[in-house]
Order: sequence, then C-alpha cells, then structure tokens
Amino acid sequence: MKRTPDHGTEIGREPVISLGNEFAEVQVRKVHTRNGSRLLISSPKSGHWISLCPLELEALTWQDQDSLSRLVNNPYGPMEFD
Repeated sequence: MKRTPDHGTEIGREPVISLGNEFAEVQVRKVHTRNGSRLLISSPKSGHWISLCPLELEALTWQDQDSLSRLVNNPYGPMEFD
C-alpha cells in the first residue's frame, strides 16, 4: 500500500538528494511540519516513505552495522535478536 505525506507537511523548495545503486533508490529532502523540521526519505519505486525528526535520525547513529543488516534482511517482519 502506498502512503502519502501527512497533511501539514510543507515540501517547499528544499533540494532533493537522490541516492541509488543496483538494489535501491531513495530520495531525501528536508521538510517543514507544524512540529519542526524533519527529513523525508522516500522510495520512488515502492512508493513508501518515512518522515524522521532529529531524535529519530540520531537514534540511527546508535545502531551498529549488524542491527541495520537485520532490519534489511527482514524489512516487514519483527526484528530478531540473538
């Protein structure tokens, strides 16, 4: 199911950064919401997107490569820990 950005999100004229390789392509841009600035990450191919606040982005830096690899291996299921 494709989702659309929440009401109240202003995409504006922020530059879009596109990143891709043979496995995936994403677009990243800063957006302004009534709760402050967020980073909007979208996948044009799948139509999925997520809007992350600064705390959620910082939480990504707390992860190690192994935990991110587990997420990629099972993107729609629960995280499995040893």
